[in-house]
Amino acid sequence: MTLDSVVDSPIVEQDKTIGNESVSVSVSATASASASVSDSGKLQGRKFYESLGKPTKIVAPMVDGSELAWRIISRKYGAELCYSPMMHSRLFATDEKYRNNFFGPQDGDIESDRPLIVQFCANDPEYLLKAAKFVEDRCDAVDINFGCPQGIAKKGHYGSFLMDDWDLVSSLISKLHNNLKIPVTAKIRVFDDWEKSLKYAKICLNAGAQFLTVHGRTRDMKGQKTGFANWELLKYLRDNLPKDTVFFSNGNILYPDDINRCISNIGCDAVMSAEGNLCNPGVFWTKTQDKDLQFPRVDKFVREYFEIAKNCKGIESKRCFKTHLFKCLKTFFNHHPEIRLKLASLHKGSTWDEIEEVVKVIEETVESIFEKTENIDELDDIKIGELESWGGSYKQVAYWRLQPHFRKVDGVEGKDVIKQSIKEVEKSAEKNLKRKASDDDDDNQLRSVDDSKKVALSTVL
Repeated sequence: MTLDSVVDSPIVEQDKTIGNESVSVSVSATASASASVSDSGKLQGRKFYESLGKPTKIVAPMVDGSELAWRIISRKYGAELCYSPMMHSRLFATDEKYRNNFFGPQDGDIESDRPLIVQFCANDPEYLLKAAKFVEDRCDAVDINFGCPQGIAKKGHYGSFLMDDWDLVSSLISKLHNNLKIPVTAKIRVFDDWEKSLKYAKICLNAGAQFLTVHGRTRDMKGQKTGFANWELLKYLRDNLPKDTVFFSNGNILYPDDINRCISNIGCDAVMSAEGNLCNPGVFWTKTQDKDLQFPRVDKFVREYFEIAKNCKGIESKRCFKTHLFKCLKTFFNHHPEIRLKLASLHKGSTWDEIEEVVKVIEETVESIFEKTENIDELDDIKIGELESWGGSYKQVAYWRLQPHFRKVDGVEGKDVIKQSIKEVEKSAEKNLKRKASDDDDDNQLRSVDDSKKVALSTVL
């Protein structure tokens, strides 16, 4: 059974009689213990966040992306909290093979894989609870995915396709909040309507979510229409939610500098990265300006990742190895397409020895570049551009180092997408303030449109 096949299946109740019998036993036992759970002093909110060391750099939950080996190497490059890949709650609750495949014996290891939050997609509180009970002793919290915008989520009725069903969202969160020994958290997307986004966030918090991660994109912003996350909207949410809310921002992290800028501009507790981390785990390295940690050489990184992955038990770290290399070596492969073909030739049955042959070719290629290029030190420098209107700077990075990719958006490529996004965020901020002005006569509660545009410029990326 592959992840593609199981994630594509809807979370509908199948084998209802058998499923209900199994679930009812688990839930009844949990329900009887719910009082002891609440009386046990389970850490909540900011106290729970502090118990994890107040992490500020977080690996996002990613299908085929945040498995054990990737979490381990991301921590080596500065990540302080990791989420598991999104897992299908009904299948996890009822299928032992699925459960063992996607959450193996080393996942959640107290020494090498903490702090860890395990994420499930769900639309049935009973199946969700049963799935969560399997992992509550092997992770620090359970997160519910309310953000996936993909077609499989629409078909399965989960992720961002629950954001219009607030009763179900609330029941899923409260089910775990009232019955788990560990906290529940939530990851959501935003609406175009800022006030509706705020109400939605409050629904999640009131139901029991101890952390709230907000992806600053709407459900429709995906693929060629991805665009940039709206940091101005995220700041609005942060400013209008209770001050003690633990708030994580998700979206628009390309460079390590963006992390501190995001925290400063939005006021969030931490920054979560998905695509930025997939392109370069060094995006989380903010302790120093060491280019080997912020933009690792591909040969050094691939060898390190290979050694970690081959020592991870279970199938996921091996299965995802090839996918990760295609993503993080994209720029490198543009210059060496013959190595891309070697990687593409690997398959499900390839051995670690066969995989290592590709690793060796990458190593030999980069070593040759350094040996034969006269001005290699100059070419290998990270060149920082001028400060841009959006508040950050572009960086010129040699192709043999990991680096961010500029996604093509609505036919616009490269750095020009940022200029286009500035206009969109300005428009959104102005629209929101005009709407607020019509509903609120208190001038002290409103910023001018011009001020909002300034913030939009500083927070678009």
